[in-house]
Amino acid sequence: MRAEIQNAVAEIEKSLDLLAQRMDWETASHRLEEFNARVEDPNLWDDPDAAQKLMRDRQMLVDAMETYSSIKQDMSDNVEMIELGEMEDDVEVVTDAENALKALAVKAAQKELEALLDGEADSNDTFLEINAGAGGTESCDWASMLARMYVRWAEKKGYKVDLQSESAGDEAGIKSATYKISGQNAYGWLKSESGVHRLVRISPFDSAAKRHTSFCSVWVYPVVDDNIEIEVNPSDIRIDTYRSSGAGGQHVNTTDSAVRITHHPTGIVVTSSEKSQHQNRDIAMKALKSRLYQMELDRRNMAINEAHESKGDAGWGNQIRSYVLQPYQMVKDLRTNHETSDTKGVLDGDLDGFMAATLALDVSGKSRAEAQG
Repeated sequence: MRAEIQNAVAEIEKSLDLLAQRMDWETASHRLEEFNARVEDPNLWDDPDAAQKLMRDRQMLVDAMETYSSIKQDMSDNVEMIELGEMEDDVEVVTDAENALKALAVKAAQKELEALLDGEADSNDTFLEINAGAGGTESCDWASMLARMYVRWAEKKGYKVDLQSESAGDEAGIKSATYKISGQNAYGWLKSESGVHRLVRISPFDSAAKRHTSFCSVWVYPVVDDNIEIEVNPSDIRIDTYRSSGAGGQHVNTTDSAVRITHHPTGIVVTSSEKSQHQNRDIAMKALKSRLYQMELDRRNMAINEAHESKGDAGWGNQIRSYVLQPYQMVKDLRTNHETSDTKGVLDGDLDGFMAATLALDVSGKSRAEAQG
């Protein structure tokens, strides 16, 4: 069997391993039997919400089991056809089976990615918050570069992007910006981007053309669905209004219409600076509930949300990814060691490889040190 086909089989087996791990294949049949027994309970629909959740969970397990079994069987069948074709010198049979195997490898890789996005809120829309860190004007410019990068990424995915709030830098770039990104699995993809991002480059603001290091923090949290109830005690929040302004003098408000909500128990502060104060209160409250929901997700799954818990200051020692433009070209994720020399492509939004690598790391359960070692 040719090396090309052996590689395809190896890739399929790798995808199958992840699919099996994601659904816990060893216990899947037993869990399906339990689901089927509960479905037959005549009192099931006494609680419609619980019944619907049970049916969804059962169907997800059935789909996962069928996908795994189908890919495994197709791989086995095509490998057998190749071996038989080679024994009988039947070139047509071998070619058809090889092409089917290559197509199966693509399908398996796609199913692997889909399996990584089955978390509780992964299918939700998301908020993405960018804050300039250590580095002054340099970091403000870096924050605007990151904002452009994520907007480009979202547009390539066909997602809708809405700027929720923005604070312009004193000389260039932005101090902070918050976006709402809407589309299937928006949060699931972007959640791995939370953390500190480090840039090394020749500064365009330094007349001596020296190399500078800049930091920005990125925080991602899901938009809360209407069916997820998050209680906010009115006595726990303070709502302030203020006059806002956009970068470059755009959307300058002449009234105090922007809204800032401070949640005292957690210290969370959210803002919105659209034209309508009523709209801003609604947007900011939804953002606050989303942040509180994210905290709850963090508590439930500390390992997967490690980046949120160790967010820290935007400076040395806390970065998750480095973008080096000088003296060489390299973007490297410090959690997975995934890297590329195509810095232009990354800054233009080519981020799927980095996101998929981190999602796979979350599934594997390995620590950062284990991944690097």
